[in-house]
Amino acid sequence: MKATRLSIPEVVLLEPKVFGDPRGFFFESYNERVFQQATGVVPNFVQDNHSRSVKGVLRGLHYQIKQTQGKLVRVLAGEVFDVAVDIRKSSPTYGRWVGDILSAENKKELWIPEGFAHGFYVLSEAAEFFYKATDYWAPEHERYVAWNDPSIGIDWPLDGEPTLSTKDQHALPLAMAETFG
Repeated sequence: MKATRLSIPEVVLLEPKVFGDPRGFFFESYNERVFQQATGVVPNFVQDNHSRSVKGVLRGLHYQIKQTQGKLVRVLAGEVFDVAVDIRKSSPTYGRWVGDILSAENKKELWIPEGFAHGFYVLSEAAEFFYKATDYWAPEHERYVAWNDPSIGIDWPLDGEPTLSTKDQHALPLAMAETFG
């Protein structure tokens, strides 16, 4: 597995070794020992989530203020632009973002540690998104940062206005959001 630390070094892009032949392909999407060697993190994944979204849907930027979640994310079908935003006030990269295209074709995965908001925008006709989380979903602790906050300046590859959930339509700018110390 190839591991690349992005410009925010705690966020790691993982590219598995894929074995293919005329029958199809095989790869390890998760191997605890390899993951630990690549990231330096010893995660305790407790929940897997799987969503499907259509083209133009933007989900995010989401995080939990308590029961914080590290996430290992990938795309099973389709293609998305995936983003992590550092929302740790004590971090030298606070308010900065990193992103990459994840797709069923490129099989890339992104490790997003606790202390980051996460979101993605669907580029293909539909996309199935899968992630492993280090803590359970806790709706009472879920928080949202505005996807289009100019202080963050995410360069989303939009094709028109994105389709947002009600909670994402009402998300706060980073300066007003509850974040980590």
